Amino acid sequence: MNEQIALTAERLSLSFRNGLRLFSSASTTVLDDVSFTVARGETFGVVGGNGAGKSTLLKVLAGIYQPTRGRMTKSVPNVSLLNLQLGFDENLDARDNIVLSGMLMGLSRKRMRELTDEILDYAELDSAVSMPVRSYSTGMKARLGFAISKYSRPDVILLDEVLSVGDGHFREKAEATMREMMMGNQTVVFVSHDSGRIRELCSRVCWLKDGRVQMLGQTGEVMNAYDEYILRK
Repeated sequence: MNEQIALTAERLSLSFRNGLRLFSSASTTVLDDVSFTVARGETFGVVGGNGAGKSTLLKVLAGIYQPTRGRMTKSVPNVSLLNLQLGFDENLDARDNIVLSGMLMGLSRKRMRELTDEILDYAELDSAVSMPVRSYSTGMKARLGFAISKYSRPDVILLDEVLSVGDGHFREKAEATMREMMMGNQTVVFVSHDSGRIRELCSRVCWLKDGRVQMLGQTGEVMNAYDEYILRK
């Protein structure tokens, strides 16, 4: 594999069987023949309408789903999916989830405990630090998850709409952190409906439509076509 490539998707397809009927062969295809590469240090965007397969694709890249056909290969040790509904033990508090999340990314318990105060300070959870995560708002979970990724620094971060959540202050801080990661050669795959952020942060974009790659290429070219398509709908 090319040492400059972090992730390679080769003709990825994923289908789910419809319902629970034992002898039913009917299925729904969520991803269909998706191929692309993500270079080390690149911020790679994924766009598309609701149901296009964007979040499912991230779960395949993270190894949560195994493709029905095709192959996803990586040349880096750690790929972390930062999703607002994924990755925390809802019964644990913020400190324990920080340690658990870091260990799942391959960091030691000792290292995550050393980072805990910095992570909590960044996440701005205040008095909620000792409360179970199940009591957190969506925005609080987003802040905690983003803070863990900032300080644990996995080789590839998969971001699913996280920058669109929370108040204006945290969004600005998260975007500043994203730029800092990009300058520091962090590899990011970024799913968003926000055309402006995709244009600003990403070097290349994959446009998914009905689970297939509609267009893949430089950000300006793909987003011009995508925005025109959205306006025509």
